Amino acid sequence: MAHGSEEDPTAGGGLPEAPVDQFTRPVAQFLRVQALSGILLALCTVAALIAANGGAYDAWKGFWDTEITVAAGSFDLTYPLWYWVNDALMVIFFFVVGLEIKREVADGHLSNRRALMLPLAAAVGGAVVPALIFYWIENGTEGARGWAIPMATDIAFVVGCLALLGSRVPAGLKIFVLSLAIVDDLIAVLVIALFYAESISTMWLAGSAVGIAIVVLLQKLGVRRIGIYVIVGSVLWLCMFKSGVHPTVAGVILGILTPVKPWVSRPSIREVIRTTTLAIDDAEARGTRAHMALERLAFASREARSPLDRLEYRLHPWVSFVIMPIFALANAAVPISADAVSDPLSLAIAGGLVLGKPFGITLAALVVVGLGLASLPRGVNWGMIIGAGVLSGTGFTMSLFIGSLAFPDGSPLVDIARTGILVGSAVSIVAGMAVLFVAIRRPVKEALVS
Repeated sequence: MAHGSEEDPTAGGGLPEAPVDQFTRPVAQFLRVQALSGILLALCTVAALIAANGGAYDAWKGFWDTEITVAAGSFDLTYPLWYWVNDALMVIFFFVVGLEIKREVADGHLSNRRALMLPLAAAVGGAVVPALIFYWIENGTEGARGWAIPMATDIAFVVGCLALLGSRVPAGLKIFVLSLAIVDDLIAVLVIALFYAESISTMWLAGSAVGIAIVVLLQKLGVRRIGIYVIVGSVLWLCMFKSGVHPTVAGVILGILTPVKPWVSRPSIREVIRTTTLAIDDAEARGTRAHMALERLAFASREARSPLDRLEYRLHPWVSFVIMPIFALANAAVPISADAVSDPLSLAIAGGLVLGKPFGITLAALVVVGLGLASLPRGVNWGMIIGAGVLSGTGFTMSLFIGSLAFPDGSPLVDIARTGILVGSAVSIVAGMAVLFVAIRRPVKEALVS
């Protein structure tokens, strides 16, 4: 999630920032980036589908099957290009997911226990019910391993759809969907780590634990150089990769470990600015003294923002506009056929997304609100909650990712699963937009104010 804007109207003007702005500004920036990302993601998906169904499938698949080798001495890793995208490039995506989870829990909407209850319950309901529907259809079949595929929600597509509805969408609904999607991502990460690990190597897993311990130690010692953490993180990725646990989990762990507090406090940076100004204004301060003062100011200005804030701000556009589109191009090239659409595996996934998601989300929300544990956000009615639930059936990125883990490459189940994901996501988008369009036109009478 990106924090702030380069053009902050309060910057340099000595104007105080309201406490609420510290939360709403990053949320607004995140929603803007995600809305544009959703549009680009849709375009890349369409491009991949056209290539797969327009006579260029073999060439397209051949490109992504190109083997890439990374070697260091006698050690080498040789895998197809799509594999590097899914297991290496997507680590950055999951790192940003970890940053988002850490920020929301530490300072965001999920830091308030009562505010947390509604999206937490909705996310759990929206994960459990789709999995149960899938299991009911696929129990005892070869496709049963894909039970977690319909559990996921693609926040980029969902936010993009909300953006198309314009300013009529209440801010409370956007925050609810955002919080739900972050909890949903956390559930997906736990599922990947616990249920889609291959045979575990104790030695490499111990190496992963050592890597995590080194990261914590470096933080305790006050090491601030991102390059050092990149090196340690790369070793952690390799250990996790060889351990049998999916390496993207390493990205989430590193994201959650990233400090959320700045190293230099606001009083400290004010003092540094004061002393630097004096040094620059001093006619006798020349050469080394002025240079050292400016270096101190540059360091203080960088460290006045938390590592989480800086990394999220820098990486989120890369994830949204580069990594996710590449992932879509590599994974959404599915030959669509009537047999694949009507296959029980495809129907189980589509059913979980289209029916399970809204039912699970709405039922869970009704329970926690009915018990008095939570209330609807300001300006939000139950029709909007239902619409958000239907729209949350847009699984796409995380669903495709889990599908790539559930079934081996080359299995016919891969394309069938992807067909179910694409069909279910498309239906969820259309139906969710229709429900929300009607719901936001109605006065909010039944909403409970939080």
